[in-house]
Amino acid sequence: MKKLQLSIGVVSNPRTWPILNGTIEPEGIDLVATVFREPHFGMETLPNMGVAGEEIYKYGPGSVVHRVSGGPGQLFARQLMYGDFDVSEMSMTRTIMSIAQGDDRWMAFPVFMSRRFFHMDILVRKDSGIERPEDLKGKQVGVATYQSVPAVWNRGMFQHDYGVHPKDMTFWREREPDHRPAGFVAFPRFTPPPDVKVNDIPPGKSVVSMLKLGELQAALESPGDAGHGPGIDVPEIRQLFPNVYAECVRYYERTGLYPINHGAVIKREIVEKHPWAVLNLFKAFQQAAELADKQRMAYVGYHLETGLLPPEADKALQRPLARHGIQFNKKVLETWLQYSYEQGLTPRLMKLEEVYPASVLET
Repeated sequence: MKKLQLSIGVVSNPRTWPILNGTIEPEGIDLVATVFREPHFGMETLPNMGVAGEEIYKYGPGSVVHRVSGGPGQLFARQLMYGDFDVSEMSMTRTIMSIAQGDDRWMAFPVFMSRRFFHMDILVRKDSGIERPEDLKGKQVGVATYQSVPAVWNRGMFQHDYGVHPKDMTFWREREPDHRPAGFVAFPRFTPPPDVKVNDIPPGKSVVSMLKLGELQAALESPGDAGHGPGIDVPEIRQLFPNVYAECVRYYERTGLYPINHGAVIKREIVEKHPWAVLNLFKAFQQAAELADKQRMAYVGYHLETGLLPPEADKALQRPLARHGIQFNKKVLETWLQYSYEQGLTPRLMKLEEVYPASVLET
């Protein structure tokens, strides 16, 4: 029986390596894989960079690297515009917005390519007087775009965890893309809530340049020219949280939320014509994630055996965190839908069954 051939564009990490190198193959499907890799692709985290900050995931064995000028935002926009791949990594905000605003060519696919805590993206001027989230009230705050993943999640986090509503800040955005064909929703249009103030950064300026001049006091996402991760390369700027990793730990312990950065989309016509393929493809990605967990624990075993990690660490390390599927991630997915609606990115509060195929809702 001839296999169904599907093209797929994904990031390279331990959870996708078994797919990329053919160790795990989805039943009845021949995958033609292309690796997405650009700077600042949601990869600057401890799991992906390590404590030393060294890039450890390159392009994956035997894979073609897909590059688009302008970074991942433009790459995702091209995917939504032209449909280069049958299945593709996609930012959570673009996925939710496009489906909510009528792009019926796509459905979300419950495979989550990258996660990270967006606390590390929150920057403040050292002389701003901002010491805690509550101090952001009344401040001028920069974002790359109003609908970027870090900006949306951090606004939602501030509103629900610290009582700082988006209306309490004035936002300045670097760009609102408008270079789209008529009717094209890869850059879905939206209107922020009427009580939220959003301004365009003047030509020739950027979030970083306005932070340097004191025209902005903070930013909700780390701009490309400010440095990423635990280190910021601009002397006038620091991260809001002095010990950002400790703050991430506190946030997770308090909320149980490990934010999803990039999920995936699949062409709706594939879901409709080959409904079996959706579940088979999902099972392969889940098997790949489980294999990555087993390989990780095999290395951890050395540290446990020699006492470099305490015996009680074994129980915590056995707990999977980067699993795919709806049920394991239901709380964080519903939080994404809630934040998107509250911030005006979707015209109504979306339900998971509107976003994901019925065949994977119980995964």
